[in-house]
Amino acid sequence: MTIKDIARESGCAVGTVSRVLNNHPGVSEETRRAVLAVVARYGYRPNANAKHLKQQACEGLALIVKGAQNALFADLLDKLQPLLEARGYTPTVYYINEGSDELACAQRICAERRPYGIFFIGSHPHCFSPALAALELPCLLLTNNAAEAGIENLSSVSVDDRAAAAVMVEHLHQKGHRVIGLIGDRPELSRPSRRRLDGCLDAMGRLGLDFDFEKQYAFADFSMEGGYAAAEYLLAHCPGLTAMFAMSDLMALGAVRALRDHGLQVPQDMAVAGYDGIALGRYTVPRLTTIRQNTDLLAGRAAEIMLAAIEHPSPAVHETVAFELVEGESV
Repeated sequence: MTIKDIARESGCAVGTVSRVLNNHPGVSEETRRAVLAVVARYGYRPNANAKHLKQQACEGLALIVKGAQNALFADLLDKLQPLLEARGYTPTVYYINEGSDELACAQRICAERRPYGIFFIGSHPHCFSPALAALELPCLLLTNNAAEAGIENLSSVSVDDRAAAAVMVEHLHQKGHRVIGLIGDRPELSRPSRRRLDGCLDAMGRLGLDFDFEKQYAFADFSMEGGYAAAEYLLAHCPGLTAMFAMSDLMALGAVRALRDHGLQVPQDMAVAGYDGIALGRYTVPRLTTIRQNTDLLAGRAAEIMLAAIEHPSPAVHETVAFELVEGESV
């Protein structure tokens, strides 16, 4: 009898059976009893050499992070890793750059380390294909919604970027702003930027605000440097501008610095709003008005969904968590 036979007899996943045999704490008592009953019935004895090799290779859980400088991702890792460790798993973080292939990275990790599951943080759903299912382990995309990908082992936890961006535009409108400049990555390449731009356009359409993409949308990567350059573009190309909405807090902080260097005060001469709700925005002068992504909730739900998928195999879950408009001093 093999571990796969025990999994079939007990109705559990191979990974769950392995955890029971290794006395891992992250298994329910009901599941543990079911597996041990099969073990006792057939007198199963694990191969000591194979078990040793498996323990050497296993890294617990893999966290693939796309972009090493993203403050939101750093906050998510700070919240997520202790949750996984508390359940007896060892999380290992792998940073990849924006141009890297996360699927190829996951395949390599599985071949070398055989984790129980993989988190993808900051990836775009279009980066995945049905080949991900061939890894035969739970995967979860964090900060982007993967429902449309339709991959059976890929769950996701995210904020509704489109609705959140619309709320910020409505807030700026309520404060009296009618010409609003947007700072974001290229929408055809960045899913968050695409969703946030769509939300802005939704709100502007409802409010009767005109929007000229060439004049009112400035391209930037998710950095302060990018936000600085984008703010200068908007100042040069968008007459009548009174507010800037940046699609990340780091972009917004770069924009604030650019405005100051041009002799403009925030919010007296120009309103600036951000997105993410990173801690840094609470300590700048002025404090940043932003859309806060609840990293405690994002990390908590991601951990729960992943561990449930490992311990009790089930279909993929796609969950949207609440966002919050935080009024600072920059609008």
